Amino acid sequence: MGKKELIEAGKAILGVELGSTRIKAVLIDEAGTPLSSGSHEWENQLVDGIWTYSLDAVWSGLQDCYRDLCEKVKKEYGTELTGFASMGFSAMMHGYLAFDKNDNLLVPFRTWRNTITGEAAEQLTKEFNYNIPQRWSISHLYQAILNGEPHVKDVAFFTTLAGYVHWKLTGQKVLGVGDASGMFPIDIKTGTFDQTMVSKFDALVANKNFGWKLNDVFPKVLSAGEDAGTLTEEGAKLLDPSGKLKAGIPLCPPEGDAGTGMVATNSVAKRTGNISAGTSVFAMVVLEKELSKVYPEIDLVTTPDGALVGMVHCNNCTSEMNAWVSVFDEFASMIGASVDKNTLFTSLYNKALEGDADCGGLISYNYFSGEPVTGFTEGAPLFVRKADDSFTLANFMRMHLYSALAALKAGLDLMFKEEHVAVDEMFGHGGFFKTKGVGQRIAAAAINAPVSVMETAGEGGAWGIAVLAAYLIAQKQSLQDYLNGTIFADQKGSRLEADAADVAGFNRFMEKYLNGLAIEHAAVDVL
Repeated sequence: MGKKELIEAGKAILGVELGSTRIKAVLIDEAGTPLSSGSHEWENQLVDGIWTYSLDAVWSGLQDCYRDLCEKVKKEYGTELTGFASMGFSAMMHGYLAFDKNDNLLVPFRTWRNTITGEAAEQLTKEFNYNIPQRWSISHLYQAILNGEPHVKDVAFFTTLAGYVHWKLTGQKVLGVGDASGMFPIDIKTGTFDQTMVSKFDALVANKNFGWKLNDVFPKVLSAGEDAGTLTEEGAKLLDPSGKLKAGIPLCPPEGDAGTGMVATNSVAKRTGNISAGTSVFAMVVLEKELSKVYPEIDLVTTPDGALVGMVHCNNCTSEMNAWVSVFDEFASMIGASVDKNTLFTSLYNKALEGDADCGGLISYNYFSGEPVTGFTEGAPLFVRKADDSFTLANFMRMHLYSALAALKAGLDLMFKEEHVAVDEMFGHGGFFKTKGVGQRIAAAAINAPVSVMETAGEGGAWGIAVLAAYLIAQKQSLQDYLNGTIFADQKGSRLEADAADVAGFNRFMEKYLNGLAIEHAAVDVL
């Protein structure tokens, strides 16, 4: 069956992800091959000190994204979209969407970006003996309780953005286990919310006499491949107001962007992981066993099929390096040396590989904003050197590449060195890996493990959730076997082993970097 015939027969598969700045839809076939895509740009708003998106913006954005996809399909294939073999929706994780018994939103959506739940996160981490970050949904609920917010007594259901969208399209209050693991800790033996911790939370708030307990207001947790409902007539009209989309399409469990990133990079197996590096950076490693103690620097989440994952998330990655490249671009223009930005980036990235393994003693802190992993609530970008350090262009660029991953390495080293977590391979994706072989080599040095970059990594989370939707109707095997045998069987990628000299050099850089954090503290205090 050709692509057009596949689409006309309603056998294509749709995945949609609501990211922080873009909503993207990807249409694939049963082998995961992208057929078309659509998108919609959007931005969060700061309303009364809360980062939020309105529910109107959610639906107008989804409708525009879907309309864009329909127009592209019409132009590319000369046919219209009326149905799919399956669908899936994912979104940025965490945050807080709370509804009353009449399905009314109680307070504006509080996104992952808010840092207003410090007291709650600290108390819950202590109570559970489990790291509860500020951005997790349970931190938002408990902070609202600590604040005495009147809406809490009326909570009948709370969920994430993906869970909300899925609910409105299917009527089902469910959530994929990966996304659920950013709401509340998961018991990996049962694949649902940890009931010991649920009981501790209920006891903690018992004196408030709310008319609900935590299990009453949680979504039901599902693993990849499980039935999550079908598109209702109302849901079809909500997504496609033109009325062409037909109801009855099966949906996979809604997921978070961490889970779809794991799928998109084929890193759901134990001893694998991925690094997503762009404006911010995070790395995830699928663990063989639980960590021995609580680390504030390490979040524990799960894969879409419920395996435990250690995640280190850092706020800063390439912004400072990009700023310096812009300065070089300005200089080139000033002397009449016109060069396009891509060529400039590629040239400077490759130049970094000529630098000393330890950057010649140069260090920098790329902290455009605070960096919790290294203990900063605010940041100030900073470049530091001694007079006798080797200040060359190659060392300068290499230093920025190291700095982009330095805070991440500090967190990952807790897993690798303190917990002896083993990793056989990491998969890289994001702008940091765009210049072939450069970011990949630096990342391999940072983690002292092979780093692979797959051709499909650029497809992103919308493709990842489309693959999970395909797994829903194809699965007769584990998610790992499905990805290896069906989706990634013919995928080309490049694998790069860690170079011993690079590893030793990065370690020397890190020693100086960590010892110099006092300089960054001074810069933040003074500036």
